[in-house]
Amino acid sequence: EECLQRLQNRIDIAYDSSIPEHQEALRALWNAAFPEEELRGLISEQWKEMGWQGKDPSTDFRGGGFISLENLLFFATNFPKSFKDLLWKLEGDRSVWEYPFAVAGVNITFMLIQMLDLEAGYSKFLLLVVQVFLFQVIVFNPTLPFISKLAVKIENHDSAFLPLIENESAFDLLYCITFKLMDHQWLAMRASYMDFNTVMKATRRQLERELLLEDITRLEDLPSYSLLTR
Repeated sequence: EECLQRLQNRIDIAYDSSIPEHQEALRALWNAAFPEEELRGLISEQWKEMGWQGKDPSTDFRGGGFISLENLLFFATNFPKSFKDLLWKLEGDRSVWEYPFAVAGVNITFMLIQMLDLEAGYSKFLLLVVQVFLFQVIVFNPTLPFISKLAVKIENHDSAFLPLIENESAFDLLYCITFKLMDHQWLAMRASYMDFNTVMKATRRQLERELLLEDITRLEDLPSYSLLTR
């Protein structure tokens, strides 16, 4: 519960360009993406190379907050090959009009927050876990919303997302898996920029299916985890 609350606290932090820690995280992201190119400033046309909409990335963080920057930095640090593959679109038969890498990353953070009901106040996800644990008020059946079924699986100790309650980096790892899965779906659907929302919906459906598989006991067991390379 404490770990989940700390995740909730991370989600509530907005990106603030006046905070040195946030500035350093943004510089670290640039250095991970372009180690041989010096960043001329936190507001620079260079950022468009990474797929930000303009010269100031802070305007794009509004949808995902500071955690969306942390997610991107975690991805770059822990799975540098997959990070670079997606940044430079190195795999597959790509569209002429591709999705912008950085903006897609912020959208993925926001999608995961919504999927897990973490965006508003005290987590509905945590409340469901407590309800199941104390009162057994939820009975697993196919008609339940995804978040309710996931809460039941956590109570039964057979869910991939159990580490969220115990592991500080579980959300970040799930983010990496989801980003790579989104790109996999993008290629499979032969998508172009205008198909981005459709691809995101397909990605969410696939991720929900994988999280609810019976034999999943950790995030590394998710089928889509195998798409990642370090």
